[in-house]
Amino acid sequence: MGDAALALRSPERTGKDLAWEVTKLRCETLVTINIELIAAYQAASSVHSVRALASDIEAFDRWCRRNGRVTLPATPQMVADYLDARTGLGSRPASLGRYKASIAKIHQLLDLKDPTQGALVKLRLAAVRREKGTAQKQARPLRFKGAVRDVERDAPRGLNLRALLESCPVDLPGLRDRALLSTAYDTGLRASELVAIAVEHIIEAIDPDARLLQILRHKGDQEGEGATAYLSPRSVTAIAAWQLAAGITAGPLFRRVQVRRYKARAAVRGRPIDSISGRETWDLRKTLSKPAVPARVEYDIGLAPLHPGSIGPIYRSMIQRAFDLGALPDLVAEDVARLLKGISAHSTRIGLNQDLFTSGEDLAGIMDALRWKSPRMPLAYNRNLAAEAGAVGRLIGRIG
Repeated sequence: MGDAALALRSPERTGKDLAWEVTKLRCETLVTINIELIAAYQAASSVHSVRALASDIEAFDRWCRRNGRVTLPATPQMVADYLDARTGLGSRPASLGRYKASIAKIHQLLDLKDPTQGALVKLRLAAVRREKGTAQKQARPLRFKGAVRDVERDAPRGLNLRALLESCPVDLPGLRDRALLSTAYDTGLRASELVAIAVEHIIEAIDPDARLLQILRHKGDQEGEGATAYLSPRSVTAIAAWQLAAGITAGPLFRRVQVRRYKARAAVRGRPIDSISGRETWDLRKTLSKPAVPARVEYDIGLAPLHPGSIGPIYRSMIQRAFDLGALPDLVAEDVARLLKGISAHSTRIGLNQDLFTSGEDLAGIMDALRWKSPRMPLAYNRNLAAEAGAVGRLIGRIG
């Protein structure tokens, strides 16, 4: 067994790329890395896919080292044991499927036999799916008016996006958060797509009060075909207010806002120098008069876009603020604490999906609006609403 028995086919490398990361893996025999093949994979994949593969392989390598095993080439028994270990740590079937796919991918890129095709691996995964089920945990939706049946006529209730928008303050963070949340709901963008918006991506629409957003690339568009989303007059107004206050005319639209708060300071009356004993050591700063200084707040607008991981925390802080201001009157503190646990950057996408469903849009229209190529996810997000709107729900609604 050896710890660094991988060789680069070419000595050249740039940055901390996947090929170099692979050389850290523990292997049993010399494995030659085809840099051209790995480079081609990176060029054909999204940054997130490459990052996920590197993370998964690093985790597998750590487990192998802790258990005295080589990482490459793996055997079906090793993969099955690893998936069992991850199951014991609470990993769900969907995550296990990703780990299995990552192990298969790295073996493919290194021209090694794929251990994940062994019957033992498939049976172990089937057993986990049978025991735990394959349903994935879903983020809690952020619907425009909350849990209503008629999104046009019903009054908002519970956790609703409209209350969050109305609760935003008029300072720089509040203006940014309002524009961010409104845009996220209108477009149904994922976190990585949302923070990638630049001022230049917003173009005119037929409606002079609305705008269109050019989406250069999204999760289902690895070849960069692009798409277009609608920005309502509500979002256009919020974006314009944020841009004006932040002085943003080009580049990333949603940026970090660093807040510095300074406390007020009372005026200080100076003392005559003659009244100070030991004047040879006196400090002039202690004898001069100082005017009162009012409290103030200063903001620093970053140049780079927000990190995708910051979107969920921003939403959760907006919910807490709205509740503290009394904008969510039919919720109590326990409700908010429970709801916050399910809020993520995906909540606006799910909320828009459900509002489109309750407004009567068909599946094709929803898939087009949210840029889905498969009906699986929109149907999964609408499962509970479909039950309410189904035959039994309609009957009970009529007979009371």
